[in-house]
Amino acid sequence: MPNVLIVDDDPKLLKMLQRTLVYENLNVVTATNGADALPIVQNIQPDLIILDWMMPIMDGLTFIQRLRDQENQTIVLMLTARDAIENRVEGLESGADDYLVKPFAPAELVARVHALLRRVEKKSENKILTYADISLDPGTREVKRGERSISLTVTEFNLLQLLIRHPRLVLVRNQILNDVWGYDFGGDDNVLEIYIGYLRKKLETNNEPRLIQTVRGVGYVLREE
Repeated sequence: MPNVLIVDDDPKLLKMLQRTLVYENLNVVTATNGADALPIVQNIQPDLIILDWMMPIMDGLTFIQRLRDQENQTIVLMLTARDAIENRVEGLESGADDYLVKPFAPAELVARVHALLRRVEKKSENKILTYADISLDPGTREVKRGERSISLTVTEFNLLQLLIRHPRLVLVRNQILNDVWGYDFGGDDNVLEIYIGYLRKKLETNNEPRLIQTVRGVGYVLREE
């Protein structure tokens, strides 16, 4: 499930955008200015950033410049009421990947978001994923912890891939079941816990530190203790 960071200082618009994209089955995190958003980018590694231009403390253009200075190439969709051609050019040349003028129809925003996320998916589908000392290759389906190769079943691999694509982000139980087993999953209620146990056993064979953490009553997260 892709991560989307929305940065906008308008609380009503922020709430509407969040509600709209959660309905589209996206993980949504929000911030009200660029300064607060920068550390969030480091923590959750979003697949897409929806960014307002005019904000207090740090505006959208400054945020993009800081982002690109860090060699972060996360795709950015800029939102603004500035609709002049020169504004569009300035926004795109600053490092934004797309530009949507306010007011806009939610349906157009959703269409743009899905189009941009398809671009992200195409670029990353064979990119080796890493977290701590775990590496996972979606192309060859090879998994390593340090120099140790780990053999996983299809379901174990898909579960680990979901977790490693969203490091440090708590994934709720139903979300994991939907993504790994499908929306029509109707099997054993304990199947997720069973497979988390399988993964932990294989990842911790040599007494390596636990990385798959349980968030009681919520779900699971891949993070260092």
